[in-house]
This record gives sequence, C-alpha cells and structure tokens, in this order.
Amino acid sequence: MKKLRTIAYLAEPHTEKTAFFRAVGEAVGVSKRLPTWPLSLRGFAQTQVRAEAALARAKKQPKSALGRWLKLAFLKARYNWARRYFEAHPEEIALCWQGLTGTRRAFMEGARDAGAQRLFAELAPLPGRLTLDSEGVNAESSVPREVAFYGAVEADQALLAALKDQFEARAPRRADVGQGKGSFSSKDRFLFVPLQVHDDSQLVLFAGWCGGLEGFLAALAEASKSLPEGWHLRLKEHPSAKRAFTEDIKAHIAAGARLVLDNDTDSFAQVAASQGVVTVNSSMGLQAMFFDKPVVLTGQAFWALNGVANKAANQVELTKACADAAGLSFDSELRARFLTWLAREYYIGFEGTTLAEPKQVMRLIKTVERNIDAQQSL
Repeated sequence: MKKLRTIAYLAEPHTEKTAFFRAVGEAVGVSKRLPTWPLSLRGFAQTQVRAEAALARAKKQPKSALGRWLKLAFLKARYNWARRYFEAHPEEIALCWQGLTGTRRAFMEGARDAGAQRLFAELAPLPGRLTLDSEGVNAESSVPREVAFYGAVEADQALLAALKDQFEARAPRRADVGQGKGSFSSKDRFLFVPLQVHDDSQLVLFAGWCGGLEGFLAALAEASKSLPEGWHLRLKEHPSAKRAFTEDIKAHIAAGARLVLDNDTDSFAQVAASQGVVTVNSSMGLQAMFFDKPVVLTGQAFWALNGVANKAANQVELTKACADAAGLSFDSELRARFLTWLAREYYIGFEGTTLAEPKQVMRLIKTVERNIDAQQSL
C-alpha cells in the first residue's frame, strides 16, 4: 500500500502558489494549510539565534530600535510556533514558498530544528515549471555543483530548442521600460546586461563582491573601459523594478563609461543579438544559455559551474572578461547536459493546477527520507 504523506504548507495570498502546494500534497497524499500568524512565546535554546538570522535576511529592515525589537520578538514567536507544531506532527513535511527570508525563514528553521522534512518552492527560469527543492532555492539549492555529475546525462537538443521557443519577455510594469522589436546591425558588438530588481532576495542575499545594484553598475562602468574597440555593454532595467536607476546609468555614461541603456527593446531580442550576457545572478543568465551565449556572472548562482558560465569573482576578473569579450566561451556539451537535467529532472512541470509528472515529487520525497535515515544511522 502506498504510504500517504501530509504536506503542511505555510499559507500564501497568491492563487498559483496555493494551487502548486495543493498539487504537491495530492502527489504524495494530502495537504494541510497552516496559517501565517500563529505565535508561541515559550522559547527554545535556539530561538534567539534563529530569529536574528531570519531578521538579518528580512527584505524590509526595521528603521528604529523599537521596530527591530518588535520584529525580532515576532520572528522568535513564529519560530517557536513552527518548531512546536512540527514536534507535535513529526510525520508532516513542511512546505514554504522561497523560505529564505524573514517569517518564511523562521517557519522553515522551526521545522528543521523539530526534525521535519522540508520542501522549498520558488519560480523557475524555464517555462511551464516551478522549483521544488529539499535544501533551498537559488544559490542555496541542492543542484549539484560537481561537473562530473552531469557526465551521464544525455543532452536533449530538441527539448532545449522547444524551451527556447517558449521564452517570453516579462510584461513591463513601468511606462519607461518596454518590450519592443528594436533593430540591430550585424556589426553591433555588445554584451547584454539585464539588470535586476535592487531589493530582490536573489540580489540582496547573493550579490557577492559588488554588494548590490549600485556596486554592480560601478563595476560595469569600470570594466567597460577594457572592452575591445567598437564594443559596449548594453543595459536594460528590470521591467518590474519600482526604483529606477536611469539617472545613475546616465551619470556613468557621462563620466566616460562605455554603456548603452536600452529600456525599449525586447529583452530576449537583446540576448539574441548580443555576443554574451553579463549579470550578477539574474535568471536571464541561465536563459541566455538556450541562445548559445557565453555568460559572465559576478554573484552567487547554482548555475555557476566551470564550463557552463564564467565567474568573475572580483573587479579584476570582470575587467578581464570585458577585455576578452570576443573570446568568451563555454563547454557546449556540458551546458547542454546541464540544461537538460534541469528541465527533465530538477524543475517540476506545473500548469494551472496540475503537476506534469507527479512522480517527480514522490522521487524527491523518497530521496529526502533516505538522506534523513542515513543521517540518523550515523
């Protein structure tokens, strides 16, 4: 008889996220919605440390000492409640959207310290798919970093071509950022730089040495001076960014940086016309791989594998990458195997309310259970 499991998910106000949680629950047994706000004042030895870590990663940081005290008290109570809940329900699997920051992190840390299995959900850079991972998302995901792991994967070029055809640029939320057709000359030589939302967790937590969008722009301005003659870095602001960096970019250009700001042309059209992509860790870096473009990243990302992408670990390396813009390269066979594995094995196919392959979720759960059993036997 099939062992039924219970997915206990943290409530979300978004319909698609809730539908995904329920579909995951149906794939393994049943789902249970846990409310967002329950608190418990009785603490544990780890409460203070876990709450402080969650607060350090909170997207909105308190602006006063009182605000910090209140938010920390709330996160402590959220951690206490989550831990106490999963200690009382050890057979249930904790599921949360992202789980990297603030309240969500407190919830997942409580589940972990209670010994519960955990699943982290997130959007995916590939169409028709979402992320479901037992360790985390983005740079903290369980995606293997060892190149040898992908040696046994058979690349599916037809699948990769089909996915490439499905990419659509994000609909703009800003009047000054569009997705128009644009036009490029065969003589145009540039590296495309898709900018990210300045306060997105992907950038805030994993920006690395450049420290954020302002630092990244300054690093680009400096590195652009080393580009070959006739080349430029072509920037586009994120279509959903509430804060504009247009004036910052123009200031760098006025100071002599070889940057061009194109907020009008379709993002993927710019990828296709480019000779490569430079990013902190945007999902467009991964998507650019489907267009056979070399990718340079300055931050942390699960796809920063040697041969798949080019890591610029500091200003010197970014400047060198720009100087060698015409010679940037990648291992096409390794990259094809890596992308095939992501599309087939890692990301979860999901459309509307239905999982494309429910067995994917069950395989993930069983892997988690084996890992837990192995740890407990040590």
